[in-house]
Amino acid sequence: MLNTAFGSHEPLLRLMIPMSEASLQAAPPLPLESREHDIPRGRRIFVNRNLKMADVALIGFDMDYTLASYRQAELEKLSIQLTLQKMVEKRGYPTEILGLEYKPERAIRGVVVDHLHGNLCKMDRHGHVGRVYHGLRELTREERVDLYRRERIRLSAPRYAWIDTQFALPEAVMYQRLIDHLEPRGSLKFGELWRDVRECIDEAHRDDSLKSIIRADLARFIEVDPDLPATLHKLRSSGKRLFLLTNSLWDYTDAVMRFMLDGKMAAYASWRSYFDIVIVGGAKPAFFTDKNPFLEIEPVAGAVMGEVKNGLHRGHVYQGGNLQEFEEKTGILGEKVLYVGDHIYGDILRAKKSSVWRTAMIVQELEQELSLSERHAARIRQLDELDRKRRNIEAEIDYQQLLLRSPTRPLDDDARRRPRAAVDELRAAVREVSDAYDRLEHEIDLAYNEHWGPLFKEGNENSRFGEQVEDYACLYTSRVSNFLAYSPLRYFRAPRVKMPHEL
Repeated sequence: MLNTAFGSHEPLLRLMIPMSEASLQAAPPLPLESREHDIPRGRRIFVNRNLKMADVALIGFDMDYTLASYRQAELEKLSIQLTLQKMVEKRGYPTEILGLEYKPERAIRGVVVDHLHGNLCKMDRHGHVGRVYHGLRELTREERVDLYRRERIRLSAPRYAWIDTQFALPEAVMYQRLIDHLEPRGSLKFGELWRDVRECIDEAHRDDSLKSIIRADLARFIEVDPDLPATLHKLRSSGKRLFLLTNSLWDYTDAVMRFMLDGKMAAYASWRSYFDIVIVGGAKPAFFTDKNPFLEIEPVAGAVMGEVKNGLHRGHVYQGGNLQEFEEKTGILGEKVLYVGDHIYGDILRAKKSSVWRTAMIVQELEQELSLSERHAARIRQLDELDRKRRNIEAEIDYQQLLLRSPTRPLDDDARRRPRAAVDELRAAVREVSDAYDRLEHEIDLAYNEHWGPLFKEGNENSRFGEQVEDYACLYTSRVSNFLAYSPLRYFRAPRVKMPHEL
């Protein structure tokens, strides 16, 4: 295994040697690139901002929900079980909550918990609340307007919590179900319930009760992607350096990565051979904002050996660290680094706000969303047509009303009645089209998620989640191995974005 140190004074060419010649010869030939139209839409890479891969020298990866794809149903079931047990045993909740049904479709990424009122909300990109559930009951439009349209919503306020990772989905599901069950049985403090759910699920992560079960049966919880080893190999063979930056600690990281990568390609002695730097316990987003030191980990016993004073070496394992020191020790800065992660805040937003690293977001739900969009493409086009028709009729109503108010309008009764009758007919037509539009939109929403609709849309606007993917991810795709179908030197170009006046 190479023991090359990263340092700002080393020649960049030496840093970019991925493997020995013998290792390269032992590896299988690289897959051929695919033409864009030959790649299924669910496996394509989508571009928000131009990114020239030829300029990228260093590519970093998160592990959980990025390199490692979890079987979501199994993981949610386990998370809920462990959290509820802690709530009963340590917080005094009734044992009957263990037997309730907790449906995973009750939450999607991007919903917001308002624990002042005990609600789950979905917002569009403007912060407009489109739908709200209190427990399992959807609020009426009047209730929604009364709570969320009187003043501007500030999601930084303590009353709000954003469900922005797949790890957080069980929290929202439990919160809804427990409100529905507990509120009719007496007074319920929504903020305390949310805090208990959050603290108990955090404890399940912190005390290793969750991850110890996953480690004992990795095949049950992790879906191995057969294309992942070839993808990492292809990137390395093009001259890219790879690093792992995960919040998971060493014992768990090592178990998961061995399960996914060890023994998959003859050129790599172990999973660590794919990466030039391995950083665990990164404490993101603090990695991007704070000054935590790098600590070296002894990989056999997992013990901390001390603070790192010099460079970051291939074959070593590190914990903690920070962005500034990482760039100093590697000598690779800014736009030459691409970081791939799944977490809007911890991986993508903080990386963008704290640096000029390029970003790629893994959205595991994207394949399902695109599959549904293709299946319902004709109905979505019909919805667009109804929207155009409604706007055209409303424009005609405006014109007819202008005629009625015109200072040169005819004074006889018959002449006045004609535009009024036309307006009445047009208003009836608008109501008919609007009703058809609402019915069709509801049917399409049900196809995605019966409670929340599509992940990336809220009404005819981008959802808040969709907007943040657009704002902070240079690229987004459904899995890391989608890079296998593209050249490692590709120039990813964003489509030209049009404003309404250009359409």
